[in-house]
Amino acid sequence: MIEFISYGAFFLTLALTYSIMCLGLNVQWGQTGLFNVGVAGFVAIGAYVSVLLTTPDAPDRFGGFDVPMVFGWLAGAAAAGLASALLGALTLRLRSDYLAIATFGFAVVVQLAVLNLQWLTAGPFGISFIPRPFGWLASNPLAFGLLNLATLVVITGGVYFGLEHLMRSPWGRVLRAIREDETAATALGKDAASFRIQAFAVGGAIMGLAGAVQGHFIGYISPDGYVPILTFQVWAMLIVGGSGNNRGAILGAIVVWALWAASGALISEVVPPDQQARASALKMVMIGVGICLVLLLRPRGLLGERATVSRHVEATAEKDKT
Repeated sequence: MIEFISYGAFFLTLALTYSIMCLGLNVQWGQTGLFNVGVAGFVAIGAYVSVLLTTPDAPDRFGGFDVPMVFGWLAGAAAAGLASALLGALTLRLRSDYLAIATFGFAVVVQLAVLNLQWLTAGPFGISFIPRPFGWLASNPLAFGLLNLATLVVITGGVYFGLEHLMRSPWGRVLRAIREDETAATALGKDAASFRIQAFAVGGAIMGLAGAVQGHFIGYISPDGYVPILTFQVWAMLIVGGSGNNRGAILGAIVVWALWAASGALISEVVPPDQQARASALKMVMIGVGICLVLLLRPRGLLGERATVSRHVEATAEKDKT
């Protein structure tokens, strides 16, 4: 029973790190309509910046600053947000299909950089012995798992409520106006380019935070963890959960990660060991079929976008009723 609870805590902890990535993508795509297919690049920046700042000195790579973990997480988010703002300033005037190509190229450049700059990132060998939250409790899997899960719940909840507040604010309403009709929003005096860059930077910072947190909870990072399949995973999670809905982003991440883990476990049990490498493509097929079924039954996702109005409009409506 203890092992089952420990595994459940680990599963939910990892799923919540993907939920944070989905929340970042939801700011960019769900709220603003920015087609970012370079999610893996921003997650990698957050992870590597945080890890390089918080790990002890090592002779084979840069780092050794040994700063507190929380500061590493914030630095990772800030670095990813800055990279997003710079990339956004260069590319957000492009049409959506060209923006997708630009962001995908950015993610490939980041992945190749962390793979080949061995003096900085330890290259293909990755970085291990990363400080983990509550690491002193690692010998007690139950307490370790539950405390990690509680920490992720707090972080995810903080990001969720912060975004909910932003989306109900004038800033959030401008983002949705730009998504629906940029020409009309510009005609009303809104600087669409500036708001798009802001949204892209906020979403990138949240992805960087997710990468930083995930790296510390797993305790190991390598370039293989930030390949394009990660971007596919996050997009699938957001689509299944419901683009434009923060609760849907969290739910979609948990559901798709459950499908991902279950399909992998099923393949390992059913397929002979010598055939499992070939059968790995079957996992993608199973995930694809699951996504198609969800979208056939719920075209807008499990939790579609809700109509969001300001609290002032809600108050006025209540007065009119009375």
